[in-house]
Amino acid sequence: MSISFRSFRFLGLLGCFLAGIVLAEETDLKKAIQAHFPESEIESLTQTPFLGLYEVVIGGEIFYTDEKADYFFMGHIVDTQTRVSLTSERMQQIRDARRIAIDSLPLEHAIKAVKGNGKRTLIVYSDPNCPYCKRLEKELVNATDVTIYTLLYPILNGSAATAKAIWCAEDRLKAWDDFMLRAIAPAAKDCETPMQTLLQSGQQHRVTGTPTLIFADGSVVSGLIPLDEIEKRLNQAVAGK
Repeated sequence: MSISFRSFRFLGLLGCFLAGIVLAEETDLKKAIQAHFPESEIESLTQTPFLGLYEVVIGGEIFYTDEKADYFFMGHIVDTQTRVSLTSERMQQIRDARRIAIDSLPLEHAIKAVKGNGKRTLIVYSDPNCPYCKRLEKELVNATDVTIYTLLYPILNGSAATAKAIWCAEDRLKAWDDFMLRAIAPAAKDCETPMQTLLQSGQQHRVTGTPTLIFADGSVVSGLIPLDEIEKRLNQAVAGK
């Protein structure tokens, strides 16, 4: 069966017309969703192949809505054949794709440690009273050829005073290592600190827990990971720059 050039042109115009309708509908839908979240950015809006639902990503979190934003659906879409959570898979994709621009971080207010040649870069938002942060520090003892920037992020109860004492110490790096590795508390001192700037930076970049690790390519890992995984990501970040 042959199809004329005119038919091809008609099909092409029809496709553009339908695409325009879809785009307009999604624009209207985005406005409707935004009305419910006036102070948040809609990071993505994607139509799913499931029951006409749309996937919405705000603040790194996923929820679903209908085509008019009349209803919001929280929870997981699970493939009943494979028993796999498709929502969890998407969340992992979002986490893997997340990036934080290094030049947007207040590294001038970091506690800096240079190991070996210091050519690789690791930035860590860390709370001095966070047990996982202390375990991370023990992992980092054996790291080599890396510059580590620790951004104090005292979000746990009682952490603000400890963070201030560490920052006000004569040797901040020693005070940090003493407390995190040897449980030696710093002497209480009073001085000007950048804690408000550091807290605002973490909030801006959606750092909701500690430790949060940021690599030279801007990739982010929330939570404790072992040294071999850190080394792997440090090398990947260098190769990807």
